[in-house]
Amino acid sequence: MSADDALARAERRFGVRFPQDYRDFLAAEGSMSRFVPPADDYLVINPVEELVPVNEAGGIQNRFPGGVVIGGDGSREFLTYDFRQDPPTLVLLDVSAPDWSSALPQARSLSALLERFPETGWTFDD
Repeated sequence: MSADDALARAERRFGVRFPQDYRDFLAAEGSMSRFVPPADDYLVINPVEELVPVNEAGGIQNRFPGGVVIGGDGSREFLTYDFRQDPPTLVLLDVSAPDWSSALPQARSLSALLERFPETGWTFDD
């Protein structure tokens, strides 16, 4: 399955259209999994082929209707698009979070997150 096919499959499965900057990131980079200096926080953007399996394994749509996990911090936190709003924003959700009340806002877009991340890393204030 090509990356475009995997993205189309995920969009159909979750009933969303991913933002253009995320689509561009997937086309150019594919994925990311590394410590980002100088913040030295770990950032993971999953390969597109993992979108459906990761979200289904985590029961994400049951706990977070309108949410789609695209990555995380390499540990307990999921980087999640919040499609309850348009355009969707990015939030962090702990693996044990029961619902949206635990969401920690991160950025208005993937581009904005990637731009500020080297300096600030993850934001754990709500």
